[in-house]
Amino acid sequence: MTTETQHDVARPARADLLWYAGVPLAAIVLWFLYSQLIPFSEWVTSLVPVARHSHAGEAIAFFVYDVPKVLLLLTGIVFVTGVLRSWFSPERTRAILAGKREIAGYPLAALLGVFTPFCSCSSVPLFIGFVSAGVPLGVTFSFLIAGPMVGPVGLGLLYGIVGWKVATIYLVFGFSIATISGFVLGRMGLERYLQDWVQALNAGPVDDLPEERLTLVGRLKIGVEQVREIVGKVWIWVILGISIGALIHGYVPEATMLRIMGGEAWWSVPAAVVVGVPMYTNAAGVIPVVEALLGKGAALGTTLAFMMSVIALSLPEMIILKQVLTYRLIAIFIAVVATGILATGFLFNFLL
Repeated sequence: MTTETQHDVARPARADLLWYAGVPLAAIVLWFLYSQLIPFSEWVTSLVPVARHSHAGEAIAFFVYDVPKVLLLLTGIVFVTGVLRSWFSPERTRAILAGKREIAGYPLAALLGVFTPFCSCSSVPLFIGFVSAGVPLGVTFSFLIAGPMVGPVGLGLLYGIVGWKVATIYLVFGFSIATISGFVLGRMGLERYLQDWVQALNAGPVDDLPEERLTLVGRLKIGVEQVREIVGKVWIWVILGISIGALIHGYVPEATMLRIMGGEAWWSVPAAVVVGVPMYTNAAGVIPVVEALLGKGAALGTTLAFMMSVIALSLPEMIILKQVLTYRLIAIFIAVVATGILATGFLFNFLL
């Protein structure tokens, strides 16, 4: 072996070692920064010429604490899910779902939605791919509901911000809504309400996917690229959501919040759903708002209904889906999913 060849072999090995050492080091740095957020937020708030426990002081402290908190959580979660995504590409997901015409296809589709980090902007190409592969419409809807509603990024943020109990409740009911809604929609024979050009697609077999040959370093690089792409797109919505949460936390009187979103008024749950639908944000942006609402004493069921409606029934997502669904099918989709969300809100307000 020549000296040049030896150098060529050694160079990738050294690069791999840098990745193997750099990722754990980055994780340690993120954990250290996360552990210092409370003293950091208090220090920054003390620099502002307002009383710490005034409305403005509470809002500033909430904002300064939550912005880095959510972004740090988002970075770590997106990196992990990006690495996982190297095993679960849209093509592989489509291959798994193709031909699942039995009842097991609905929970399987919802489960894939939980574990695959596809946002609502991926709905149209995924929907077309599923339909062209012969995936039943109801099974496809189970995936499309579960993906944004209980995807790993939003769920991970929820665990980190409001605790495992609320997050687990949200996961169980979000998964159930996705599974049951898909089943109901699948039994309604709605394929005729797809856009004409979608109905005209020929449903061909899904080709066998080649074996993944990515190295571990290659998967780590995908994780970093996902952080750059996803965090780069949603950071502004994170800040917007936290700003709203900070205003609620600092300025909205507790009595007012309880009157609007408390469990006493029967109309609080449908009102939360109606308010949530036109909002344009995602899980990363709405979770700080949820945190502030719960902190003000809002009812858990009402708050969960609000969050689900924002994520699963947002107006922008409906506009995107209009490219492949007719208005009638969109209306049926909204009605079925909203019924599940309302049931979740009412149930938890009744039990808790």
